[in-house]
Amino acid sequence: MTDAGKDGMTGGYRVIARKYRPTTFAELYGQDAMVRTLSNAIKSGRLAHAFILTGVRGVGKTTTARLIARALNCIGPDGKGGPTIEPCGVCTHCVAIAESRHVDVMEMDAASRTGVDDIREIIDGVRYAPVSAREKIYIIDEVHMLSKNAFNALLKTLEEPPEHVRFIFATTEIRKVPVTVLSRCQRFDLRRVEIPVLIENLRMIVEKEKVSVEDAAFALIARAAEGSVRDAQSLLEQALAHGAGEVTEERVRDMLGLADRARMFDLYEAVMAGKIADALEIMREQYRLGADPTVILEDLLDLTHWLTRLKIAPEAGDNFAIAETERTKGRDFASKLSMPVLTRSWQILLKGLDETRRAPAPDAAAEMALVRLAYSAELPDPADLVKKLDESRESAEPAPSYRDAPAPRPREPVSRSTSQPSSQARAMPSPRPAPSEEVRPAPTSFADVVALFAEKREMILHTHLIDHVHLVRFAPGHLEIRVEDKAPTNLAAQIGQKLKDWTGERWVVSLTQDLGEPTVHEQQLAHESHIREEALRDPLVKTVLENFPGAEITAVRKD
Repeated sequence: MTDAGKDGMTGGYRVIARKYRPTTFAELYGQDAMVRTLSNAIKSGRLAHAFILTGVRGVGKTTTARLIARALNCIGPDGKGGPTIEPCGVCTHCVAIAESRHVDVMEMDAASRTGVDDIREIIDGVRYAPVSAREKIYIIDEVHMLSKNAFNALLKTLEEPPEHVRFIFATTEIRKVPVTVLSRCQRFDLRRVEIPVLIENLRMIVEKEKVSVEDAAFALIARAAEGSVRDAQSLLEQALAHGAGEVTEERVRDMLGLADRARMFDLYEAVMAGKIADALEIMREQYRLGADPTVILEDLLDLTHWLTRLKIAPEAGDNFAIAETERTKGRDFASKLSMPVLTRSWQILLKGLDETRRAPAPDAAAEMALVRLAYSAELPDPADLVKKLDESRESAEPAPSYRDAPAPRPREPVSRSTSQPSSQARAMPSPRPAPSEEVRPAPTSFADVVALFAEKREMILHTHLIDHVHLVRFAPGHLEIRVEDKAPTNLAAQIGQKLKDWTGERWVVSLTQDLGEPTVHEQQLAHESHIREEALRDPLVKTVLENFPGAEITAVRKD
């Protein structure tokens, strides 16, 4: 017996979402893949002892759990049937489960019973055989709300459950369920129901309720439900109450605080044409009619996304859930707007939506977002702009170019102190290099010393030379340096030994407390800052930064 039938017998009013709750798997909208898998499992007898159903709100998780319980315990009208994907709905077990009063099918809401003591009640109960049904079934809704200790207490029972017990879990937050629990369950992902399927469900309800609903109103309700059957049915009921049994597109828009979809096309067209005064007037008109500013920006984002899809895949315009006028206008817009314009519009609208949600005056924030979008729509394509600027620059006198700046090199040594070194590396005797080893010419500058360590792949010492060594004085065979605390204490000795091995000459590397020059790394940073300043003075760069507000230089490279 259907819920609608029971409703007629009792004479009481039941909300649409409960009245038209599916009573068979055939009535479960949009979940064909799951129904097919369950059907095959029941026919072959390969049923798991624990199921976990996941999906967004209102797609039928709890309803599916009850249908599984009925399918496993149905005995048929004659009392001799077995598990079936098509429960009869009239046997004692089917009726009792549908009315949530079956003694062997227990439902628990984990949102309100999260503790380990609640799970212990279940663990104690699984030891006993069913009172009347074929199998004892535990349905735990919002299972992700259980505490860590509750999950741990449940694990052993899930791993080795009695033959007569099955668990069915439902959750909207599958990632919050421990992997140890998931690995012991057969998982079913209930999909969001597509808009055409939602509209079909709503039409069925409207026919049975004998009320009048416009086709455009169906589309608005289905779109607002975001794939949830329960939300769509609740919105339909709200619309019926709002319209006193007659539902029109205009009344649904008023109820949901939506902007007129056709006017959104007009608004988008005005903004992208740079007609900011017209765009603000349309925005203000929709606001006066009750449209939420955040919803208006969300509609523009949705429109931008749809136009981008049309640009990439024109077959996206064949969706018959969208009105013919919208499809025609959409194809026209998509052909006129370039991909850079669409992607830039998406970013500006997304930022504007976030500002509107946080602003004390959402309507003003939304208008400012439209102003930014209108002015950005007039910007030229970046590739065309750079090409034109390059062409104009060729005929102009070149400014000092940062591209010709010299690469960073340590400056030639400058005598900074006549004081004697505070310490001196001891000469370490070592054998002369073998005849087979290549003897390098002695470095003539500190930069040559740094380059030699890189060439010889002594990367640790090379890093210390760049980051932690300050050159004080350089002469052939003699290196006077100041090292920072992060450098190893025997760095001078290591440098002298390596130079002697590579050049065949004795090198004295001494330490001092004199300041010396900046490290190579510090000189490189100063050089990068210099060429960045040169880049900012370049006419090409100036023009690009002026035409693209918010743009910045992230790196400067030589051609």
